[in-house]
Amino acid sequence: MDLFTIGFTQTSAEEFFESLKKNHIKTLIDVRLNNSSQLAGYAKKNDLKYFLKALCDIHYVHILDLAPTKEMLDQFKKQKNMSWIEYEQSYLNLIDNRKIEKKLSPELFENGCLLCSEKKPHHCHRRVLAEYLNEKWGDIRIKHL
Repeated sequence: MDLFTIGFTQTSAEEFFESLKKNHIKTLIDVRLNNSSQLAGYAKKNDLKYFLKALCDIHYVHILDLAPTKEMLDQFKKQKNMSWIEYEQSYLNLIDNRKIEKKLSPELFENGCLLCSEKKPHHCHRRVLAEYLNEKWGDIRIKHL
């Protein structure tokens, strides 16, 4: 299975949507906790859903079970009380406790793309999630756009 990840920060709408089209994405899986912020620009939930369908014929789904908790995000980003390693482990524990690999169908992720705001995947939960799913389901080729 091919599973992609993408962040929208510091990326123009043209680059974002062309990258999705070029890679034949079927479903964009939004893994953000907050997807309705005015700061999200073209990636704001309802706008994004419209653009994906109209421009790329891509299905949009927002799955809150794949997002970190507000408390985790606040500790990591705002309070700086948590290192990346601690955040990553906390997020892994969270999705493991949620048993997402049992709740969700691998078919949803086939040629799917995990969306978050971070430009690069290195310190983003979308990378951790993709690697977790590969560990649980196996045979996933992960590509970061």
